[in-house]
Amino acid sequence: MNEFVSMLNGIIWSPALIYLCLGTGLYFSIRTRFMQVRGFGEMIRLMFSGKSSESGVSSFQALAMSLSGRVGTGNIAGVATAITFGGPGAVFWMWMVAFLGASTAYVESTLAQIYKERDDDGMYRGGPAYYIEKCMGQKWYAWIFAVATVIATGLLLPGVQANSIASGLANAWGVDTAVSAACIVILLGFIIFGGVKRIALFAEIVVPFMALAYILVALVIVLLNIDHLPSMIALIFKSAFGLEAGFGAVLGMAVQWGVKRGVYSNEAGQGTGPHPAAAAEVSHPAKQGYVQAFSVYIDTLFVCSATAFMLLSTGMYNVKAPDGSMLANGLPGVEAGAGYTQAAVESVLPGFGSTFVALALFFFAFTTIVAYYYMAETNIAYINRKVHRPWLSFVLKIGIMAAVTYGSVKSAGAAWDLGDVGVGLMAWLNIIAILIIQKPALLALKDYEAQKKAGKDPTFNPEKLGIKNAAFWAERN
Repeated sequence: MNEFVSMLNGIIWSPALIYLCLGTGLYFSIRTRFMQVRGFGEMIRLMFSGKSSESGVSSFQALAMSLSGRVGTGNIAGVATAITFGGPGAVFWMWMVAFLGASTAYVESTLAQIYKERDDDGMYRGGPAYYIEKCMGQKWYAWIFAVATVIATGLLLPGVQANSIASGLANAWGVDTAVSAACIVILLGFIIFGGVKRIALFAEIVVPFMALAYILVALVIVLLNIDHLPSMIALIFKSAFGLEAGFGAVLGMAVQWGVKRGVYSNEAGQGTGPHPAAAAEVSHPAKQGYVQAFSVYIDTLFVCSATAFMLLSTGMYNVKAPDGSMLANGLPGVEAGAGYTQAAVESVLPGFGSTFVALALFFFAFTTIVAYYYMAETNIAYINRKVHRPWLSFVLKIGIMAAVTYGSVKSAGAAWDLGDVGVGLMAWLNIIAILIIQKPALLALKDYEAQKKAGKDPTFNPEKLGIKNAAFWAERN
């Protein structure tokens, strides 16, 4: 089974997907005239504006829900894996996929807002399945995405997060993985049986606090190793382009692992971010597009960089060549993952590192599992518009709790392979879709900027822009 999953992972994450992710980001950056640079101030302003309603959450709550999906084990264990198999240069390619991917996140999130709708409970729902059906007019393709997302976010991806929590607790306090699994499942059940509002409230409180604490600790670690900072930055850039002789053997792997773990972490183009983006209460779809673009920056440029800087400044990392030889061996015998970060913090702040990273992992990974449930539930809601099977939501709840239990006790390698299959499958389906149906998102950006220039608080009229099937906004007007 493990061999089959590993083989499938290799097929899905072929160089074609690596270049598709980078190429799409570059293409949308050009088409939006690098809105991720021009609109940086607007992103910050919009993040704290807007209020929730009975149907939707606030822009900040939607951002927090999105970040709870983006900021997870990929930011801690994923960065360690990228450096192990791609060398320090992988960090540069993670930055690159985040910078370019911010424009991709804008496009997919704005499309989700344009084509959102209210479900049977009056809550906003949207995402790739909705905009594929309404804009492309291809219901079969929308159904494939919906089913793939339920499988990926409901069964494949939660196990990676649970595995990292369990291994982090085992490293810090020797907690048995079966005990960790039981605790995670009980807490998860309490949150997911509480509905979308409880998920949004939980994410709004936990995610910003934990991310800020993590970045502050990383800052302390780097400051205590400040003399290593210039050489560390030089190492990242040299390794990214094969100019560092010691890591020349992993030049190609630096790009592959940097993009792979970058997409896993920041989710730009993957199709997960649009789900919470659609839940936001805004007066214009582009507003949430801006906010979601900024979430990519927070995830990769801040949180992932924090992990990378801790590992590289302390030397607590390994780099493995494709032939199995060790190019760097700062942690002999330690498997790539959260253990690297625990060792890095522990080396500078003895007695604090293992515990702090275990707690950070718990909150990051647990909120990601909750976000995955919300995304899977949104696609169940999409499916239920036609088949009307209310029990599917209950089956999903049981399925995700089973996946968490399974992932907690499996090896890290098996869990990551399953997760990568889920991410890759969604990325292929979503990126192809948004390349085909990009026009409404670009029209929305142009319209938003024109209204801002005229001194207005932008509102959205799809008919005026020639955008069809945006029923929610047509009714609202």
